[in-house]
Parts: sequence; structure tokens; C-alpha cells
Amino acid sequence: MPQISEQEFERLPLRVHAFLEGVPLHDAWVIDLPRSRGGITLDEFLRVASGSVFTPSPAAGALLNVRFFVGRLFGWERAPSTTTGPETFADRLTVADRARSLAPAGLRDGLFRVVYRFENEQLVELINRTAHAAALSALVETASTYRFYFAVYVRSVGRLTPVYMALIDPFRKLVVYPSLLRGVRACWKQTVGAV
Repeated sequence: MPQISEQEFERLPLRVHAFLEGVPLHDAWVIDLPRSRGGITLDEFLRVASGSVFTPSPAAGALLNVRFFVGRLFGWERAPSTTTGPETFADRLTVADRARSLAPAGLRDGLFRVVYRFENEQLVELINRTAHAAALSALVETASTYRFYFAVYVRSVGRLTPVYMALIDPFRKLVVYPSLLRGVRACWKQTVGAV
């Protein structure tokens, strides 16, 4: 699963670039999806897939379960007592963003909360004692394929954030994100005919 450079990712015409200005982009990924017909949007894909877009492999699921167990043990899942900047990225939404969003800010999406969902771009966030993270999904249609972009932004919530991110980086990049993106591809192949 190819990672792409920050420069390549920032060339995409996405709202997230201005919206999360000042929040470090941790990494960005892209996968190509088969184009059976034109006009499929990310919102349609997410609705048809109904929550099964990011299904991890058993190995990635096991790593995530270990992480969540350790997180519960050490209290990492609770919201931090203090954060820098806005309490949630949804505080940055403009009136126009809120009107354009197809899902309300704060809506639960698995472990995350929706910040916004536009036709071809969705931003979700997670705030706990390890990090304030945002995950972006975007879908771009080309002449021969669809390109699914996945990007992760991380804002520090304290001294633990850089240590935590350094410790989980190899697992995220080698196991978790490739597994999740393979899950996106499999879900696309199973559902795109129904879209």
C-alpha cells in the first residue's frame, strides 16, 4: 500500500488542507479502486458499506486489541485534562462547512467522531490522552480508476504524544494501515456494484 508524499497529497483540492492548517500531517496513503461506472461518491460508498469500510485483518485486529487493552489499563482512552487549541476540530467548522456536511459533527463513527462528511471527503477525529488525531478519507474519480486517499493528522496533547507515536509508528505503517486499506479495497469490490 503506497504512502504518498505530503506535497502530492497537498496538491489535491481538499478542504482539509486549510481546515487543519497548523496540525501536522503524520502520513498519507493512496490506493486505486476499480472503476465499474462513473459518479460514485465517498458518501455513497460509506453509506452502502454501512460501517464495514475499515475492517482490519486478524493480525491488525489483534494489535489494535492489545493497544486498547493497554490503553484501558493505563487510562489512555479518557479525554486529556488539558489540550492545546480547540477542544475538538469540529470547533473549526464554518457555517458553510456545517451546511455542506452530510453528517452532523460529533456523530459516532466507530472509535471516532465525525468532524465533517462532504460528498467526497470525510474527516473524523479521536481525542484521548495519547493524541488528538484526525483521519481523512477522500475519493477522487479519474478516467480509469477511483483513488482512495487516507491521511492521518496528529496534534500533541502532552509529553506522551511524541513517545507514543514513535512507539506505534512501525505497527501503524507496516501492519495496521495496509490492513485497513486492503479492507477498503475488499469492501469496495463487494459493495460498489450496489452503489
